[in-house]
Amino acid sequence: MTLSRRHLLSAATGVAFAGLSRMAAAQPQAPAGDSYLNEVTGYGPLREDPQRIFDLPEGFSYTVVSRAGDPMSDGLVTPHKMDGMAAFPLSRGRVALVRNHELRFTDFDYGPFGKGQALAGKVDRARVFDAAADGRLMTGGTTTLVYDPKSKRLESSWLSLTGTNYNCAGGATPWGSWLTCEETTRVGGAGPDNLDLGRSHGWVFEVPARHKGLVDPVPLTALGRFKHEAACIDPRTGIVYLTEDEPDGRCLFYRVLPEDRRRLERGGRMQVLGFPGRADSRNWTEVTWAPGDWRDVVWIDLEGPENPHTDLRDRGHAKGAAWFARGEGIHFGDGEMFFTCTSGGPKRLGQILRYRPSRFEGDAREAGEPGRMQLFLESSDNRVMNMADNLTVAPWGHLIVCEDKVEPKGVNFLKGVTPEGKTYALGRVVRSETDGPLLPTTELAGACFSPDGSTLFVNSYWPGMTLAITGPWKSFRT
Repeated sequence: MTLSRRHLLSAATGVAFAGLSRMAAAQPQAPAGDSYLNEVTGYGPLREDPQRIFDLPEGFSYTVVSRAGDPMSDGLVTPHKMDGMAAFPLSRGRVALVRNHELRFTDFDYGPFGKGQALAGKVDRARVFDAAADGRLMTGGTTTLVYDPKSKRLESSWLSLTGTNYNCAGGATPWGSWLTCEETTRVGGAGPDNLDLGRSHGWVFEVPARHKGLVDPVPLTALGRFKHEAACIDPRTGIVYLTEDEPDGRCLFYRVLPEDRRRLERGGRMQVLGFPGRADSRNWTEVTWAPGDWRDVVWIDLEGPENPHTDLRDRGHAKGAAWFARGEGIHFGDGEMFFTCTSGGPKRLGQILRYRPSRFEGDAREAGEPGRMQLFLESSDNRVMNMADNLTVAPWGHLIVCEDKVEPKGVNFLKGVTPEGKTYALGRVVRSETDGPLLPTTELAGACFSPDGSTLFVNSYWPGMTLAITGPWKSFRT
């Protein structure tokens, strides 16, 4: 992210949304005084958690899977700042969770090596992407967890990628790996924080879910160097879609047509999305797009994805690409994808966009049948949706969305969205006294379902906690 962050993307297998989706007038279903409005009954009002961790509706419960600072199976400690995450199937009903840690360049004491990097000698430095000139290892990256939903027990956990930074969100691949994205464009050499680094950052890395120990940190340069947020892959075509998160809201929506869909390191063709005759999707200064409306799109080739001059988005916009208001989580459902723009809309409370590829996506016939994009939801009430971030598609076809609003003593919710575009509260993170002074509040991130759909995993970002939520999912009421 930028200031507080965040994000991800999840690996649940989803079903498509159907029907036209417009925001309806909010009809309060929550008790007086609550800071949310349910447009549908959903699972009912949230109940206060006596443990003061996470509020859920009646009948739902959570298990704490992992906490920042816990010892891991490899002798390291669980890092802080838990962000994007995905769930993958293992034998005997177990689940592998690959989880981002959005640690900054100076977050040395919050990483896997403990205070003062006391445990840094336990890792193979050949598999560390970057370190400071004084020898301290960069602490961003991913951890992998093996969890048994039946026994509700964490079996093992380990550091799976390290030496990267600002690992925000990402996305699951159809072949069982996690694409973890750096949300920074820091270059090597000395920076304003007086750190002297050896490598440039701003890349996407791949972490196979079944790999034990550290993976080789290979940047997927064809996926670009920019402030990445998240990624998803169309399983039909292998095309990779990518969101960008710049704090000024001048962001593009990217895709890469890979040379080899199973070997992304082999390169590909980068493109950016535009709208014929329009250059903006944000509805900031002028409302040009109403919730529910569709637009045809064009895809524009963009050279130089390695972006050494940090001008990729400006070059893309100059060629006709549209601006998006801080692209965040993205998830591919059944033949279409959804992604959030966390500060879109006249009130800058966030948008959810829906992209439906053409039948010929990525080949020469596409010009005759362009893909289409819909403004699926745009919030005008912060109690309905406030700064949508990570999202996933639930097995029953609803979006599950993590909020990430940064405000003193703020509260972030886990929201559901029906196929008709109506929202309801599914959970609320309880602000911990340890949220300050580093962060004004903690966000939710990494929502994803177990492959069998029984368990929803989500991260409380700071200091860092992964929860497994179960309950009467079939009891949803309109």
